[in-house]
Amino acid sequence: MVEADLTRESDGNGKRLSVLLLADDCNPEWPSLPIVGYKYALALGRVARVVVATHVRNRENILKAAPQGVEFVFLDNERIASPLHKLALWLRGGSEVAWSTNMIMQYLPYLAFEREAWKHFRKALRAGEFDLVHRITPMTPTLPSYIAGKLAVPFVIGPLNGNLPWPREFRSEQKRERERLRVLRDVAKHLPYARGTYRNAALVLAGFEHTMRELRPLAPGRVVNFPEIGYDPAIFHAARKVPAFGGPGPYRFLFAGRLVPYKLPDVAVLAFAGAPELAGHSLHIVGDGPEMPRLREIVAQHGLEDTVHFEGRRSQAELAGMMRDFDGFVFPSIRELGAGVVIEAMACGMTCFVADYGAPGHLAGRGRGVTVPIRDHSGYVAQFRQVLAGAVADPATAAARATVGQGYAEALYPWDRKAQETLAYYRDLLAGRPVQDRGDYD
Repeated sequence: MVEADLTRESDGNGKRLSVLLLADDCNPEWPSLPIVGYKYALALGRVARVVVATHVRNRENILKAAPQGVEFVFLDNERIASPLHKLALWLRGGSEVAWSTNMIMQYLPYLAFEREAWKHFRKALRAGEFDLVHRITPMTPTLPSYIAGKLAVPFVIGPLNGNLPWPREFRSEQKRERERLRVLRDVAKHLPYARGTYRNAALVLAGFEHTMRELRPLAPGRVVNFPEIGYDPAIFHAARKVPAFGGPGPYRFLFAGRLVPYKLPDVAVLAFAGAPELAGHSLHIVGDGPEMPRLREIVAQHGLEDTVHFEGRRSQAELAGMMRDFDGFVFPSIRELGAGVVIEAMACGMTCFVADYGAPGHLAGRGRGVTVPIRDHSGYVAQFRQVLAGAVADPATAAARATVGQGYAEALYPWDRKAQETLAYYRDLLAGRPVQDRGDYD
């Protein structure tokens, strides 16, 4: 790891912007939030001088990856984080479910992390060595900042994502996800540092309307639409042999993600049960999780052994290769905050079939894919069966949607484009211009 070339991007006066990134979750080998934080940090390091404050647990994998252009500082709050992490795993019954419980248990460890960051960097901050501080992870709006009220430079927070209610049609899935403590979410707004975080933030990057709606009253005029998701075009791209739904069929559909209740992989499977219009076509499931035994039972019960194929866990590169070979991405998840996998599928030229709710509904809306209204379970299955059958019957329209979705993904979501968008907001802040949503991610 070396410090980046200081001549590449400047503030307009010949000085390259210097940014302290707070990224507790930042790891090149851990899926979901940690790898998103890592990719975003590296991309920002290509447009500014970046120092990343991250947790010591990420040291081994970051050093192994040997990233260039970014300096990492590893902070240790394990005396607090380790016992609370073990308690959270016990309360959750593992790491796959009860996400709200996990967030509640992170409150004290995260404040301890930022306190360590303040102790390490306060002299440099007071000496003016950084133009601004940007907290990129964690991305939940419920974890406040210890540092926000101590800075003489602008504080940026986000992208944040949260506040997506459970659809009332799927309360049983909420119970199976052990999300009983979600009712305590509003308590977080009254905890120490919570209100000060947004009062002192010069800019709040928020993913999708469900998050912006919660944060606008806390930071009036300083909240902009900026989804946290992005993708690496070197891995996810549309150099396909055949365009999605471009041949005569049979067509292949793909589900990818953790096999947990709220992602509703069973809806994707059941859409093929007793559906003569989908006979001969296939569904491939990438991933693993607690729903796997139930899915296998459904497949056996409906005689779908030749239709539904379980592919297990795959690397990002392997998943991207499958996406380029397959036609439709089926994703019935009903509480998806970010849905980076949907953008990855779009970037690979797939037609996406998703819930008309949360991030997937936003991403696939406006003709960029097919959005499916949420119904009760049986009605939801029927809706998915109908749209998949419609694509098989009218592949030209499905192919056209794939083209629109691919263009949207390529225009806005590569990591380097996300970094350029962020830099534009940095420049506005440092020039004293009022915060204005650029509207690119609508």
